[in-house]
Amino acid sequence: MALLSAPLPKRFLPWIILLFLGTVWGLSFSLARISTLAGGTPFGISFWQCIVCGLMLLAFTHARGRPLPVSRRHLKIYVIVALLGAALPNSLFYFAAPHVQAGVLSITVALIPIITYGIAMMIGTERLSALRVSGVVLGGAAIALLVLPESSLPSRAAIPWVLLACLSAVCYAAENIYLSRPALADIGPVRTAAGMNILAAVILLPVTLASGQMFLPAVPFGTLEWTILALAVITAVAYTLFITVINIAGPVFASQTGYLVTLGGVVWGMVLFGETHSPWVWASVVTMILGLALVTPRGKDGPDPLPETP
Repeated sequence: MALLSAPLPKRFLPWIILLFLGTVWGLSFSLARISTLAGGTPFGISFWQCIVCGLMLLAFTHARGRPLPVSRRHLKIYVIVALLGAALPNSLFYFAAPHVQAGVLSITVALIPIITYGIAMMIGTERLSALRVSGVVLGGAAIALLVLPESSLPSRAAIPWVLLACLSAVCYAAENIYLSRPALADIGPVRTAAGMNILAAVILLPVTLASGQMFLPAVPFGTLEWTILALAVITAVAYTLFITVINIAGPVFASQTGYLVTLGGVVWGMVLFGETHSPWVWASVVTMILGLALVTPRGKDGPDPLPETP
């Protein structure tokens, strides 16, 4: 109601930001494929994306006069969310990206709020709701539509990689559960994201070096370098804008970003890679969006789980 009573420019601002978020976050799935196909390694891409994004957000929060808290308690938080929200899921996602269509990758990421509710229900932090449980079932059905029919994906060899991308979504969902704790409220989402990405880069550095996947950016920048920079900028800017939408229009309105990100990922894959999808994949898209609609809470006062991208 507050949004309806707002002045006209402010009333349309959340919708404009929402469309922008769907477009740029949807683009990230195609950029993930481009970066790996351009010769980037999963750990290497994850490292450079995290360090660039983390430094951008750190500069932003310092410019706002809110330096990053670095007590022992805060460092423990950063390490946990760095593992769950960046180092592990990003790397898994980039291992899967060369083998899975960008549109299909965007479908798996739509699982995050669905899995988040499923975990929350199991541990007792969310009450049982027949409607929302139906959303979880539809999310599972959407993945089944991708991996079970013989003619769903261009190659059956992509199935393990689709499931790996789903495991990435599980990591993000576990991060959402952890971030919902009241004890983390004093940090704030932007500073949490800054600390998360910087600590993720610290964690990934020895892993990347030991695995032989480290690479140095070429100068002048080529496709790989520009793509990684774009991924880092998208993560930093889109995350901040998402918080802005929550502040202007509320968390339930902002949760609609998930629909647009999934659709944006499918459209960008068709535009940039000429992807075509079987009827099974389109059925999966529709089923996933229906599941997302059922799981999304209505009239909730607290923050919704944040969407994630690689």
